[in-house]
Amino acid sequence: MPSVRRVAHAFLERQGLTTVFGNPGSNELPFLAGLPDGFRYVLGLHEGAVVGMADGYAQATGRPVLVNLHAASGSGNAMGALTNAVASRTPLVVVAGQQVRSAVGPEANLASVDAATLMKPLVGWAAEPACAEDVPRALAQAVFEARLQRRPTYLSVPYDDWAAEAGDNSLAVLDREVARAGVPDAEQGRRLAERVAAARRPALVLGGDVDTPGLFDDAVRLAERLDCPVWAAPSLFRLPFPNRHPLFRGVLPAGIAPVSAAFEGHDLVLVLGAPVFRYHEHLPGRYLPEGTRLVQVTEDASAAARAPMGEALVADPAAVVEHLLKVLDGAATSGTPYRPVPEPRTAGDGDRLHPEEVFAALRDEQPEDTAYVVESTSTNSAWWRQMDLRRPGSYYFPAAGGLGFGLPGAVGVAMGHPDRPVVGVIGDGSANYGITALWTAAQHRLPLTVVLLRNGTYGALRWFGGLLGVPDAPGLDIPGLDFTRIAEGYGVPSRHVTGAGELRAVLAERPDGPRLIQVDTALTTPA
Repeated sequence: MPSVRRVAHAFLERQGLTTVFGNPGSNELPFLAGLPDGFRYVLGLHEGAVVGMADGYAQATGRPVLVNLHAASGSGNAMGALTNAVASRTPLVVVAGQQVRSAVGPEANLASVDAATLMKPLVGWAAEPACAEDVPRALAQAVFEARLQRRPTYLSVPYDDWAAEAGDNSLAVLDREVARAGVPDAEQGRRLAERVAAARRPALVLGGDVDTPGLFDDAVRLAERLDCPVWAAPSLFRLPFPNRHPLFRGVLPAGIAPVSAAFEGHDLVLVLGAPVFRYHEHLPGRYLPEGTRLVQVTEDASAAARAPMGEALVADPAAVVEHLLKVLDGAATSGTPYRPVPEPRTAGDGDRLHPEEVFAALRDEQPEDTAYVVESTSTNSAWWRQMDLRRPGSYYFPAAGGLGFGLPGAVGVAMGHPDRPVVGVIGDGSANYGITALWTAAQHRLPLTVVLLRNGTYGALRWFGGLLGVPDAPGLDIPGLDFTRIAEGYGVPSRHVTGAGELRAVLAERPDGPRLIQVDTALTTPA
């Protein structure tokens, strides 16, 4: 009779979860014993970096990814990074070790008391099987729940379970498949199409779920068919529309009043693949202008249920866009010129570059299909002013705003897109939260470029201090950090560039491994 471990490995192999991101502890070793030859274990040096790498990898590949963490302590270290995965609806399957069953009740060292509750309500599903024979079934549920909900799941397994006999019925999980269809029925499709066609001044709001191959381009066709303005949903973590397209109006501000103001004069707002809405700054007001109707289309039933206004259709946005393109009259416009990029602002300081100069250099010197993982919050305005991103999968940002995603996320995206250039644009404040990911990049010789923007302060917090009337908050400056020396210590070649010309020359190079480019930049604000 096969062991629980053997059945689990076979199930994971059949489901394609053969890349394991982890940082092992003693409780995890029995699960990792005897991994089949086709498995790949990606070691991270801190659990937050492990989850960030897995998050980037899963977003890049579009598939669930297995994460292996250590009991309560390792799982706790990972929870900050998990908030980003939850907000980006990333299907991570987290399997954590647990003490042997007989030691959990007495709370022996490394026992995770009430392990499933530890991770709730953060993850979409969490459990610890009641007995060893239930581990294969519970592991299958963790995978299917992550895939169906598109949200991390968590399974705690006592380490003596892995060597136990799996039971006569355990092999039944190997042939299981769970699928979901999200096509609206005929009546739902007809009503939505009639509503969109009847709108005098419709507007589109697109979320991160639209940033997928095929749907990204179909969303452009739909916008051109409707000839309507397009916004990205607030708190953007993926770019769902070419940012220099003439119909693109930018990212909606993350406040109630300014969002409502943006919709003035529109009788219909169609929201595709986004919650309604992920506000940030507390700027109260009416949710919608008088006479404006909002319709949300999302696969996320929870997002549909919690929205404070409008109508919602829980369906696959791709199927809805395809339906609208078929039934709406008219042909999409073609050959529409993209908006030109303005000249970058300069810093006015010989020792520092304006972030726009850095982003202009990236735009001009990097290939057009480059994927950017950005974690420099104080430079958002400069970023969107200079970049020209026209392809799906071009932009990744920490979805919940939790710092530490950028460097690990860039490593994960580079692993998920081995044939696509990947650049991490990382602020010096955020780099420290996931710095250990550089070691993983070096070990795997990933062709990853990290552009480290060093301004010596938490720039976004300085901006927020002004908004909140707290100009004298302590702890906002971080002088004395040299990331070239830190990166070299992790095995990543590094360089400190001091001028725009030198930066362009360095970016034009195409190394076959990771590198870090440190650039001193002037302080800017997110808006």
